Amino acid sequence: MRPDDWHLTEDVDEFLGLAGSFLRSRPGLHVMPLTWTARLRARGAAAFGVEPPLFGLLQQAGEVRAAFYRLPSRALVPTPLTPEQADGLAARLATLGHSLPAVSADDGTAALFAEAWQRHTGATPALRSTRLGLYRLGTLTPPDPHPAGRSRLLGEQDLDDVMYWCGEFARATGEDVSIDAGSWAGTRYADKTYTLWETPDGTPVSVAGMNPVIGGQVQVDVVYTPSHLRGHGYAGAVTAEVSRAALAAGAREVVLFTDLANPTSNALYQRLGYRLLTNWSGYDFAGGSAKRE
Repeated sequence: MRPDDWHLTEDVDEFLGLAGSFLRSRPGLHVMPLTWTARLRARGAAAFGVEPPLFGLLQQAGEVRAAFYRLPSRALVPTPLTPEQADGLAARLATLGHSLPAVSADDGTAALFAEAWQRHTGATPALRSTRLGLYRLGTLTPPDPHPAGRSRLLGEQDLDDVMYWCGEFARATGEDVSIDAGSWAGTRYADKTYTLWETPDGTPVSVAGMNPVIGGQVQVDVVYTPSHLRGHGYAGAVTAEVSRAALAAGAREVVLFTDLANPTSNALYQRLGYRLLTNWSGYDFAGGSAKRE
């Protein structure tokens, strides 16, 4: 396989026209490119940076075998790669003079690309301490016992509440993002729908969000309970409600990410019927230089 077998473009419509069917063929493993290309199409690339995003796909024998996307100043996110595909992609990007801050992918692909990038640029990869598990829903099993209370879908009139809960989630997870009325539309949180779990007296105690149906799949994203309210089953109840809503919306698959270092959340999702699809990791790159043609 030659490095120039990788076709690069800055046009999301061109990329999806060529790689869309491939991405939808394995929606769980391809959740990130499916999600972010949909966002770019809906909001425009300018919403995520002054520089254009970069997309790439590998075609062999007339079929797409792999793909990637990269937003400005963010990590490269490839679909699962073989060693040869990872090396060819690293060689292609390095030869064209691209600079990468990081790679984020399933464990095997992330390690393969990090090694290839080091070979071609001299950059030093450092494994991120936070590693994720990508889970896919099997048979939904609501929590038993079920906590007292009810779910409430948040609408446009609840934007202040939504921003508050997303801000709390971002702070708890260490995400560097500003969430307020001025920045809201440009955040990754703005295209989700949110559900609160409320106690019988109407006190909100937990929140869960979900992305739109993309490629027949929904990603549950943002599950948060304040620390002093944990241990009562609220997160399980609201996640079950959102998972049920995703299936009712027509999703054939429902997925979510969880921090592998948190045994409580991993056990919770497994009780609800989620099963580990793959582990996910990231490598940050320091030093090195691309070799422009």
